[in-house]
Amino acid sequence: MYDQRTEEAPQTPPTTASAGHDPATVERGSFCTARCRCGWSGPARRSRDRARTDAAEHRAAP
Repeated sequence: MYDQRTEEAPQTPPTTASAGHDPATVERGSFCTARCRCGWSGPARRSRDRARTDAAEHRAAP
């Protein structure tokens, strides 16, 4: 297996609510997980699009 970090999360300028969050997607085998530098990690998904959505929802969360 390999662990590959891809910058698939939508890139938007940081706002006050999202200044501490920088989620990105990480691929591991056939799964993709959204992770953030704050320690948050989304569930492993086969759908990369859903993992990007998880990252965007985390970025928007207070």
